[in-house]
Amino acid sequence: MSYRFQPQLQSILLTTFRSPHFPFSSFSLLNSTRESFCCGKDLEMEDVKLASELLVRDPLLLDNKIAAIRSAGPHKLQVIADFDATLTKFWINGTRGQSSHGLLKQGNPEYDEKRQRLYEHYHPLEFSPTIGLEEKTKLMEEWWGKTHGLLVEGGLTFESIRQSVADANIAFREGVGELFEYLEERDIPVLIFSAGLADIIEEVLRQKLHRSFKNVKIVSNRMVFDNDGHLVSFKGKVIHSLNKNEHALDMAAPLHEQLGDTDDQTADNASVKKRTNVLLLGDHLGDLGMSDGLNYETRISVGFLNHNIENSLSIYQEAFDVVLVNDAPMWGVIKLVSQMCSTES
Repeated sequence: MSYRFQPQLQSILLTTFRSPHFPFSSFSLLNSTRESFCCGKDLEMEDVKLASELLVRDPLLLDNKIAAIRSAGPHKLQVIADFDATLTKFWINGTRGQSSHGLLKQGNPEYDEKRQRLYEHYHPLEFSPTIGLEEKTKLMEEWWGKTHGLLVEGGLTFESIRQSVADANIAFREGVGELFEYLEERDIPVLIFSAGLADIIEEVLRQKLHRSFKNVKIVSNRMVFDNDGHLVSFKGKVIHSLNKNEHALDMAAPLHEQLGDTDDQTADNASVKKRTNVLLLGDHLGDLGMSDGLNYETRISVGFLNHNIENSLSIYQEAFDVVLVNDAPMWGVIKLVSQMCSTES
């Protein structure tokens, strides 16, 4: 399946958004107008919808960051993205979409129940305001370690992963495939950081986007299967919710795809760290830490505020350069990336 500039994407890329909710002064992109396209009324309605979903606290600061990234060129840019509720939808047909970790069914009800009990015990501790970071980190390592142990002990198979994804209530936001292709064509890497399971995320990509992208790399916990497709172990150190950041490049198992011309993982990771301009995508304030291990020059952060909008909007606007609300699609992010990569001054 090709995502090569479908009409909806072309319209968004080549249109000036005039709504006060979309106040990028430089976002005329290719200086085209809606009169250049036949969509007319439908395009205007799409503009208004997207404008109402995208909010910028400091347009001048954002413009300056865009200009700095554009001046440095695409070879200095990388995208760091969370997976669940960032690349994927929060709501699907009126119900809460599943996470990449939560969708997994081992095919063994006893072990599914054991993992659920671990979740019920540790999940409140993860967000407890009374537990210090050092103690909480140990608890998260303990939780992830026990969960991984149950997956091995319970006889998880790769076929179970495939079937779990096929049965899952999970979907990508509109425009994710187009975003990946746009970045791929410009050799801009996408690092998907997740405290979940890389093998599941890759299966979601295969089943839902129906193609692979050479620029997309998963930094997450990776499984080892035997010749019969049974899980036998995990590679590398555990990546959990409190260490999911750029340092994970040094912790994670060898990544399944390489950037550039090198086959050496150390050199590859070093080349990623030389890309010192960052577009960061996340749905939690903690996701801002995903770039902590990178000595970046310019970072533009996009926050997806999917629920509890009224109570959280001011906090998100203070923390992120751009905030997308109401489970918005990726068109606004594509527009943003297009401006960063534009050759127009």
